[in-house]
Amino acid sequence: METKKMLKIEALSKKIKQHEIINDLNLTVDSGELIHIMGINGSGKSTLFKIIANIMEPSSGTVTLFENVEIGALIENPSFMETSTAKENMKFLSQINHHYNEKRISDLFSKLDLDYNSREKINKYSLGMRQKVGIIQAIMENQNLILLDEPTRGLDKKALETFGQMVMELIGEGKSIIIASHENLSELEFTTRYELVEGDLQKL
Repeated sequence: METKKMLKIEALSKKIKQHEIINDLNLTVDSGELIHIMGINGSGKSTLFKIIANIMEPSSGTVTLFENVEIGALIENPSFMETSTAKENMKFLSQINHHYNEKRISDLFSKLDLDYNSREKINKYSLGMRQKVGIIQAIMENQNLILLDEPTRGLDKKALETFGQMVMELIGEGKSIIIASHENLSELEFTTRYELVEGDLQKL
């Protein structure tokens, strides 16, 4: 499979209330890469993802997404329409981009031991269940650059194993995944590992 450029970040900086969260950060991501960014809480992982996803503006520097790159993102705590079902949430989110594929979404729910047709409202879901739905919404539209912020939070052992399998399947399809976490996640075969320290990436 031919390798393609997906993302290039150059000299990226972000200040919030005079505090420099991101400082002159550079990163290039190719197709089929699985990248792990480690960092303590407050180190800027979520801020970096928000800038990549165009939710937040950088103070300086550039973020370049190459041709035909579509971002899927789980950033911080997943946000849903709390009094709606998971199915209603997924339909609403996917129809924004007109990519609703009920079979694909239902299959992803089954893989993670969730019932896509459940009438239970999202606000009754446990932390682990909400996290699973957050992961699904980040990949359900066949996105090819996937940002996962603390994706294993609340997952039990079985769900962790399934998550790992899903990640490796997506990488095998040529998609690129960046996972940010404070945990080591040594069970995954990362292309590159970084630590986010004082707003910049240090290769591990």
